[in-house]
Amino acid sequence: MSIEAMLSANEKALRDEMQAFVKSIPRQLLLDMDDDKVRYPREFLQEAARRHLLGLRFDPRWGGRGVPWTSELVALEEVGVLGTSLACLYSLVSIVGEAIHVFGSDEQKEKYLKPVLRGEMTVAEALTEPRGGSDFFAATTRARRKGDVFYLSGQKRFVVGSEGADLILVYGKVEGIEDPKKAMTAFLVERGEGVKVEHVYGLMGTRGGGTGRLVFHGAPVPITNVLGGEAGIGNGTEVFHQMMIPERMTSAGGAVGMGRAAIEIAARYADRRRAFGQKIRQFEGVSFKVAESLTLLDAARAFNHAVGHSIEAKEAPGKVRRLVSEAKKFSTETAWTVVNHAMQILGGIGYTNIFPVERLLRDVRLITIWTGTNEIMDLVIQHEFYREFLAAKAQGRDVESDSHGVEFPEEKEYNE
Repeated sequence: MSIEAMLSANEKALRDEMQAFVKSIPRQLLLDMDDDKVRYPREFLQEAARRHLLGLRFDPRWGGRGVPWTSELVALEEVGVLGTSLACLYSLVSIVGEAIHVFGSDEQKEKYLKPVLRGEMTVAEALTEPRGGSDFFAATTRARRKGDVFYLSGQKRFVVGSEGADLILVYGKVEGIEDPKKAMTAFLVERGEGVKVEHVYGLMGTRGGGTGRLVFHGAPVPITNVLGGEAGIGNGTEVFHQMMIPERMTSAGGAVGMGRAAIEIAARYADRRRAFGQKIRQFEGVSFKVAESLTLLDAARAFNHAVGHSIEAKEAPGKVRRLVSEAKKFSTETAWTVVNHAMQILGGIGYTNIFPVERLLRDVRLITIWTGTNEIMDLVIQHEFYREFLAAKAQGRDVESDSHGVEFPEEKEYNE
């Protein structure tokens, strides 16, 4: 592993714990989820909770371990080898838990975060809307206040866990506030009155997580379930920006595990499969794909580790947004490349379900799209770069002046 020398003894021990947990997951569960025979594997989360492996970053007071992002990334890589569905359900505890841990009141943490980390309550995040997609502030879900109760109306789609989650983090606009960024509010909605699963999607991959469309028909939400209580009304934009850290970092961490699983299968195959009198790993067409895959995975893992340190160091929010977006983009595209390399090495048999690479290929395709498409990541990356770059004072050498043309400034036309 490229970051082995950087891991602490506790992180290595955590990796061992996660590997033992991942090995314990029944093969049949993975097969049944992919066949849509299992819609929501609650027992998976319960077993993780029993081993004290949920919400690792959160304060021990609420049931976490208080570990840094670098440690959680170690755990995420291991759970990633199970594929996108289980990695996502595992990550949702980190994602929704982040909202409650950072913005929630002590009462909300006691009521929700503790039972979630104990595996007694499961969570989902309702973010995307049919007409919204990547445009978060185009959301049309509304919350009308009557006394100390909000009535939520609208719909969210592509909600992983809509089929089985007990608690749903929902973003909606409070009526009567014109500015959409000030109207946006985060609600903790329990499954019940006014909450309906309208449709469960048939997915190309990432099956078994109960991904569906939720419709809210005047769902009553007491003000105590506004994230942060009365003071939390209108804080949805702040919550959203904070949530993009765990949203994207969990995708980045899990992606490395998925890519690693695929190339290890292909590497073993290449060492046994023979053609033209020799092992196929001796052919450059195969061995170079293995080499490129290992390089990409090592680079992604190391970059994620560095970004984890940046988050923990509380660097400037804009810089963290850029780095987190880079991590998500690079790691998910790495996984896509690596899984494709693995399938190419396996050849025709890789396109069948004899090996799980075809399932990983279907799974990995989604992670370049969700939590913000990688094109949205590009927008964030360049935007935050320019904002920091153009505001910074020049440091170091002025390389632009290292040319003969510096004597002819009139040749530099910018049409300003």
